[in-house]
Amino acid sequence: MSLPLFAAQAQSVADSDGILDALFAPGAQLQHPGVKEIIFAILFSFALNSLIAAVYKRTYRGARYSQDYVHTLLILGTVVTMVIMVVHGNSATAFGMFAAFSIIRFRRSVSQSRDIGFIFLAMATGLAVGAQQYLLALITVPLVCAIIWAISARDLFVAQRSSHLLRIRVGNDCDYDVAFAEVFGRYLSDHELTSVETIQAGMMTEVAYEITLRDVRQLNGFVTALQMVNGNNRVIVTRAAEQAESDAD
Repeated sequence: MSLPLFAAQAQSVADSDGILDALFAPGAQLQHPGVKEIIFAILFSFALNSLIAAVYKRTYRGARYSQDYVHTLLILGTVVTMVIMVVHGNSATAFGMFAAFSIIRFRRSVSQSRDIGFIFLAMATGLAVGAQQYLLALITVPLVCAIIWAISARDLFVAQRSSHLLRIRVGNDCDYDVAFAEVFGRYLSDHELTSVETIQAGMMTEVAYEITLRDVRQLNGFVTALQMVNGNNRVIVTRAAEQAESDAD
């Protein structure tokens, strides 16, 4: 290894040690906050995490909303604040607590990927408040929550997908492409045949479609029109999102 390269690497190590020393030096951070500051930090962290929890609740979409998960967000964010206040200026305590937390296993699986994002947001809030970055937390947390709210309210980045799944039982002599064409044209903006299956020992056929209703308020009229064409045979319509959740299980 050349001398200049070795010197550069040594300087890099020295710089990183300097950062750690600055972070955990006894006088670098407030190690013993007063009672008033402790109470303020905990209540401030709880208030910001309550905002995060409220945004999560109002923007949640699905059939598996968990009050327990929302309470976990509040507890997690507030506890992280307490942890950061404990490890301020003490590297030994910091590494010891991180080692202790590493053995904790969370066995609850999140129902949606966005739940992980809210966990990180709650933890980041706790970190900022615990590190006494009150202004940073006061600005960024409401701003991030406002962005999440706007994305949800305007339904941004939504994919063009079918709104419902349709399953119809027909007789073997039924030409379903022709029989349902008029009803589909009246109520649907798009439809796609996904499967055809013989049932009841080959005496009937069940066809499945992915459909998009022009107006979801006309669902009852759509089903009634199908039954009239289909001779009151079985017609099942389910929301595409519900079927996706069922398949995920």
